[in-house]
Amino acid sequence: MTTAPALERPAAAPPRAGDANVAQPLRAVLDRQRSSYLADGPPTSELRIDRIQRAIDLLVDHQDRICEALDADFGHRSREQTLLTDIMSSVDALKFARKRLGRWMRRERRSVMFPLGLFGARAWIDYQPLGVVGVISPWNFPINLTFAPLAGILAAGNRVMIKPSEHTPATSELMRELVASAYDETEIAVLPGGPEVGRAFSALPFDHLLFTGATEVARHVMRAAAENLVPVTLELGGKSPVVIGRDADMALAAKRVMTGKMMNAGQICLAPDYVFVPEGRGQEFSAAARAAAAEMYPALATNPDYTSVVNDRHRERLAGYLEDARRRGAEVVDVNPGNEDAGAFEPKHKMAPALVMEPSDDSQVMQQEIFGPLLPVRTYRSIDEVIDFVNARPRPLALYHFGGDSAERETLLRRTTSGGVTLDDVVMHVAMEDLPFGGVGPSGMGRYHGREGFLTFSNQRAVFRQARFDVGKLLRPPYGKAVRSLLRRQISK
Repeated sequence: MTTAPALERPAAAPPRAGDANVAQPLRAVLDRQRSSYLADGPPTSELRIDRIQRAIDLLVDHQDRICEALDADFGHRSREQTLLTDIMSSVDALKFARKRLGRWMRRERRSVMFPLGLFGARAWIDYQPLGVVGVISPWNFPINLTFAPLAGILAAGNRVMIKPSEHTPATSELMRELVASAYDETEIAVLPGGPEVGRAFSALPFDHLLFTGATEVARHVMRAAAENLVPVTLELGGKSPVVIGRDADMALAAKRVMTGKMMNAGQICLAPDYVFVPEGRGQEFSAAARAAAAEMYPALATNPDYTSVVNDRHRERLAGYLEDARRRGAEVVDVNPGNEDAGAFEPKHKMAPALVMEPSDDSQVMQQEIFGPLLPVRTYRSIDEVIDFVNARPRPLALYHFGGDSAERETLLRRTTSGGVTLDDVVMHVAMEDLPFGGVGPSGMGRYHGREGFLTFSNQRAVFRQARFDVGKLLRPPYGKAVRSLLRRQISK
């Protein structure tokens, strides 16, 4: 199973001839940031708070310009959605870190093994900045997936280089301008550019690299990082399943699923990718989903709340998925509450949602990460059937369950693996800043958000201070009665 084409996510691939010319200025920025970090040493909590506050100020003060840039990049991007999912969510993450970083930075005492603690030995962890962190951010939420990670990166005391997506050029250029107005290049630098910049960027010897994007592109990023032994955090995607239990409120479940599926026109790594409903209730879900869509979006083509598909090529890919599903025998149910003509969607490359009922396993909507407003619907007879289906596929970024049957819910949680879970809703676990966010296997590696973000972007330096009393003589040759007595006591069941 593959993910959305690399075209639609940040580009990075094996180096090509000519990339060296692109890499030189990038490496110069990295060298300046690292030299500045080494000269200044770890920043104080006050400076870290100041850097976080400057990020908050940029988002709050320039929210109108950010909304305009995203609207231009998408063809149409809902203003309220941008404020909610890109700006508010980023500000919340930055504030969360600002409030807690003093506590996160504290030296952490650890226990000392017997008998050394009896003589005054001590152990602790110091949390140090890593140095310079690289961030490759995607186009679907370009502000949030740049600024939310900055909460942990800046709280940990690092410098940052950012490669934003070439698929949202207006937003990327605005980010470059705004960051340059608030930060010295040795603190944070935004470096826009196309695939050649992405390739050169991913090959730099950062102290840590965060990549958000497609699984196939992540393979190239990870290979490039491995050349310099750069640790990576990969936030990817995959096919996140929804399981609707037999006792679930179908109308409420459908409303929440469609809210997640239609937000950003389904261009969300955590979007519900396919739905399992109990056998015999597929049409009930279909009707409830269409009713929920009509309630939220009485019309689509001219509705300011409904976002465009990012470009024509992406929309054509999705249309190809629908045609493939039809050829393989699936029923495609258009979700077009206003019965608008297809031509009305064209100018800003919007796309009406569609339900794909009982698609075959080999259809593209079941093989590819959809990343758009298409929703496959499958029926099931038993929860074991659902678990077997999910476990036979790459581990997803998220899993969603609706219903009040606690035994069923716990069975599903115990016997499946996913990066995260939302129960009785979709997507919402990512909005909980105190929960770590990330994938597992092909859906990603590593965690950030909240304290886990601080830890990911910190060096957890272990320190042991030996007692002044020469306890070492107990462990040095010539071994005598005292050592043999100690060994007898400690090597026991």
